Amino acid sequence: MPFALPLFLLSLVAFACSVQASSTHRCGSALVSLEASTGEVRQKCGEPASASLVGYKEVLDDYGFRHEVQVEEWIYGPTNGMYHFLRFEGNRLRQIDSQRGR
Repeated sequence: MPFALPLFLLSLVAFACSVQASSTHRCGSALVSLEASTGEVRQKCGEPASASLVGYKEVLDDYGFRHEVQVEEWIYGPTNGMYHFLRFEGNRLRQIDSQRGR
């Protein structure tokens, strides 16, 4: 059992390196940031390789009212072996992740 902890820590580090979160995504010479609209991302990056409806999420607006927004995930790539996953909630970019392709 003395090797169990180092092996676990090594696998944890390897997993953490396989997926990276970011606040910006580069599309050629353009850059999109969190909170960008789907229209802005489409204009700067073009059509994604894949787009899928993930579901719906209930959110509170600035006035305290609850409403549902659509959640989508767009995938761009591979670009130099990297896939980029963009998650939109209510047509706003909320999360950007990257992962090296296999």
